[in-house]
Amino acid sequence: MTDRRPTQAELTAFLQAEFPQNRCTLEELDEDGSVVVAHPVGEAELRPGNTVSGPVMMTLADVSLYIAILARIGIVPLAVTTNLSINFLRKPRADRRVVARCRLLKLGKTLAVGEVYIYSEGEDEPVAHATGTYAIPRVS
Repeated sequence: MTDRRPTQAELTAFLQAEFPQNRCTLEELDEDGSVVVAHPVGEAELRPGNTVSGPVMMTLADVSLYIAILARIGIVPLAVTTNLSINFLRKPRADRRVVARCRLLKLGKTLAVGEVYIYSEGEDEPVAHATGTYAIPRVS
């Protein structure tokens, strides 16, 4: 873990450099490390039935957790997902971005646990809820 928390600009630059294929964007970073992350929705993100695919929402949940953890511990690239569980609650809108609100529930020395609510942009009811656990590497 580092002594200084990274800024939103630093986290964004890290994601762009290390995951250029990732389409998620960090929209908000709160003082407590909670984050809001968005993913665009276009034809490539839709599945039959004109709904956002599950893998897109899983990606958004996973990236949101990763960013929330890095926001608290510093940019430690080897933090990795050990568990991710998602409940799909309702059909997301096909014409809006999906937006994740993530907060950490526990941040220990070797594990972090968080939860993510995913919404269709502008909607009040979540379309999915995820929980995840990350392993945090020991940094010398």
